[in-house]
Amino acid sequence: MKYLLAVLTSLVIVDGLITEFLIGRGLGHEGNPFLQNLVGEWGFLVAKVLGAFVCAFILWDMYKRWPKLALISTSCFVVCYGAIVIWNMFAFFIAAS
Repeated sequence: MKYLLAVLTSLVIVDGLITEFLIGRGLGHEGNPFLQNLVGEWGFLVAKVLGAFVCAFILWDMYKRWPKLALISTSCFVVCYGAIVIWNMFAFFIAAS
C-alpha cells in the first residue's frame, strides 16, 4: 500500500508539473475547472501537492479499516493518473516536435 500511495502521489505531482509547463507555453489547457484559475500561479502546484498528500493520508487511513477496498481504490487511482500522465506526456512530445 505504501508503494501504491507513493506512486499515486508522484503521478499527481508529475501531472501538475507537466500541466504547468504545457499551459505556460500555450500548448494545452487544464481540464479540471476547479484548478483552471490557478494554473500559472504558485497556488496551482501547491494545490496539487497538498491535494496529493491529503488523498494519500485519507487512503492510508481507509487502509487501516478496509484494506481490500483501499487497495482496489488506490490501484484504480494509480491507473487513472497513470493514463493522465501518459496523455500529458503525449501532448508534451507532440508540442516539442
